[in-house]
Amino acid sequence: MTLLNCLLLSFILFGIGVWGLLRRRHLVAMLISIELMLNAANMNFITFAYFSSGDSTAGAVFNLFVVAVTACEMAIALAIVVSMYRKRHSLDVNELRSLHE
Repeated sequence: MTLLNCLLLSFILFGIGVWGLLRRRHLVAMLISIELMLNAANMNFITFAYFSSGDSTAGAVFNLFVVAVTACEMAIALAIVVSMYRKRHSLDVNELRSLHE
């Protein structure tokens, strides 16, 4: 696989994530889109580490750090989503904008 192929695949994954984030109104779908965007960024880290030095160890180490932070972030976000669902009985973003009421 060449550098261009890896970057093109990563760009497509990131674009799908952005599209999903902008088009979906369901909070869980939005979290999945954010996760897809972060995975595309991780793919870029590994790709550039591999093609710059021929060894993907540095990219893999950074990738593990990003995955660990992302897992914590998603756990907190899902806890907030569950709390919102218990309070409002909906995960639609348009209904959740009125949380101050």
